[in-house]
Amino acid sequence: MKKEIHPRYEDATISCACGNVIRTRSTKKEMSVNTCAACHPYFTGQQTMIDTEGRVDSFMKRYNLKKA
Repeated sequence: MKKEIHPRYEDATISCACGNVIRTRSTKKEMSVNTCAACHPYFTGQQTMIDTEGRVDSFMKRYNLKKA
């Protein structure tokens, strides 16, 4: 490995908009994100399914097709 060409790998802080702070290691000292695992609806279980009718069923209905 060549010397003096690689970025420094040091302690880093990731800050989320919700206030969650994650400490890790990276080549960037500080990062900010909009969503994290603590506030994302998929991980918190608050995600709801909007699509009540399947895509295939919607296509079949739109073009008046019968299922095979």
